[in-house]
Amino acid sequence: MAGRGVDLDRATLDRWVEKFAGAIAEEARRRKAPTGRSWRTDETYVKVKGKRTYLYPAIDKRGNTLDFMLSERRDEAAATAFFAKAIGKNGWPDKVVIDKSGSKTVGPFDMNGLLVMYGWRWSIAVRRTKYLNRGTAG
Repeated sequence: MAGRGVDLDRATLDRWVEKFAGAIAEEARRRKAPTGRSWRTDETYVKVKGKRTYLYPAIDKRGNTLDFMLSERRDEAAATAFFAKAIGKNGWPDKVVIDKSGSKTVGPFDMNGLLVMYGWRWSIAVRRTKYLNRGTAG
């Protein structure tokens, strides 16, 4: 804005971010390309403000990040919440490739339980591979 001769205060920019960030994010979601129906998920831990936090990402077959979640715990509730969030934003996958982690395995199986409970005739195929982090999953 300074290049255009407009003098702005930082507080004004902060108010603009608060006012327009939601609309911009919604428009970006609306324009987002369709996601692949085959997902890969993994988990790792990262330090956030010096505290160990688990990062759950969902990546489609083309390598595009679909969603991610940070969690203080690595348990069934966190894995289920992550899958529910990712499905809510990207639709239901046909296949999910995961490593052999016990906590993450529960998430897609919980989603399959919901599908059965509501009378759906299909479920998410879950493929478990030991070496997901090494790029051998397909």
